[in-house]
Amino acid sequence: MLPVTLIVVILNFTPLINVGGGEMLIFGVSALFLILGIGFFTLGADIAMTPMGEHVGSGLTKSKNLKLLLTVCFALGVLITVAEPDLTVLADQVGSKYIILFVGLGVGLFLVLSILKIALKKDLASILIYFYMALFAVALMLVATDPEKYMLLPLSFDSGGVTTGPITVPFIMALGVGIAATIGGRNASENSFGLVAMCSVGPILAVLLLSIVNGGDISAPGVEDYMFAENIWETVLHTLLKTTKDVTVALGLVVAFFFIINFIFLKLPKKKLFHISVGAAITYVGLIIFLTSVHVGFMPIGFRMGEELAKSSPAVIAAVGFVLGLVVVLAEPAVHVLNKQVEEITNGTVSKTAMMFALSIGVGLSICLSVIRIIFGFSILYYLVPGYLISLGLSFFVPKIYTAIAFDSGGVASGPLTSTFILPFAIGACSAMNGNILSDAFGIVAMVAMTPLITIQLLGFTAISKKRVSEKLAMKRILDEDDDQIIRFL
Repeated sequence: MLPVTLIVVILNFTPLINVGGGEMLIFGVSALFLILGIGFFTLGADIAMTPMGEHVGSGLTKSKNLKLLLTVCFALGVLITVAEPDLTVLADQVGSKYIILFVGLGVGLFLVLSILKIALKKDLASILIYFYMALFAVALMLVATDPEKYMLLPLSFDSGGVTTGPITVPFIMALGVGIAATIGGRNASENSFGLVAMCSVGPILAVLLLSIVNGGDISAPGVEDYMFAENIWETVLHTLLKTTKDVTVALGLVVAFFFIINFIFLKLPKKKLFHISVGAAITYVGLIIFLTSVHVGFMPIGFRMGEELAKSSPAVIAAVGFVLGLVVVLAEPAVHVLNKQVEEITNGTVSKTAMMFALSIGVGLSICLSVIRIIFGFSILYYLVPGYLISLGLSFFVPKIYTAIAFDSGGVASGPLTSTFILPFAIGACSAMNGNILSDAFGIVAMVAMTPLITIQLLGFTAISKKRVSEKLAMKRILDEDDDQIIRFL
């Protein structure tokens, strides 16, 4: 969190932005609590959410009842998504009561397809190519048939990013690990990734369909929702109570469903259940602290920064956006869960440091490109279509495990800080430039979810190129040694 906080503080001492002392104090206190919340959440995810997913995946797979596994996974996908705080934040901003239900059904359906992919040992890249082609076909149909509903296109792609938040990612990734490890096979490590990627596609298609059916229910948020509150204590209390309610529903649904599954099928020992209960409690506290801090201090400061930087030169706001992207990914809780799991499953072949570097570059580029789109006001399809074509094309040239990790990373990188700090930053900039918030500011989460697909796969391409060079050098050394021995013999 330190880099993000320092950037805000340093910018406040320049002519670029001017935030009052009281507002900076609120931001500083929020940053301290945010660190505490991230710490608790990460610890709780290790103790509870990840083991829960692994036990459900491996336990139900061992029963060899595919219908039962698919039914439970569909229910889990819907429940976890409906309770995901990130999605609640997005739905509140656009004032839609249907978006959560549609997105939940989309995740549930695509989680089932992900399990079938693992069970049938199908290639992830081929499946993603098929569904993204279908997705863009629906998007183009929406643009062609109803230009007014085209404004909802960026929101549709944003929904795919916010769905994979701090509760969903640890559980779904661990679920995939448990199922892949139980099924086994030569590609168990590769098959354990890809669930987050698949579950990011379902919400996009679901919200596109919602846009066609009921687009009038969705509206742009008002800028007054992002202002610093005059009565801070009243705001903190209101936010704390609302966040506690949301997180209680979120974790309550997941934990209750897990204990029902355990009682009927898994029958884990009491010691493991106690550890999971303690971990869930720690996760609960961490998420409440994290989300309250983000809403009170980070959403208003993000909006103010975007609004005031937009009044300076376009180059300045684009550069600041790039730097913010480099460091904001460090504060996303689910990113650390993913990076740790990647390093463990690949036995250190893909290190946490390399993952974080590739993600930081990707997110930095995405925010910079999004700011440029806000300045010039062109369609997000000019980014998404070539971006996904490049990422899907790279899947033919890199090891499959890098493709699976890359598409999972895209969903993970667009976490709660993106939707409550970076999105308000874009809305502030768009508001200052008199742009269309729904069509221009929204879409930044989708960009954050897309660019890591390219940078992580380029990481894999670099790794395989280095491996081939080292193999050639090793072969050359062997041949040189053989030549020396022959010369000495002669």
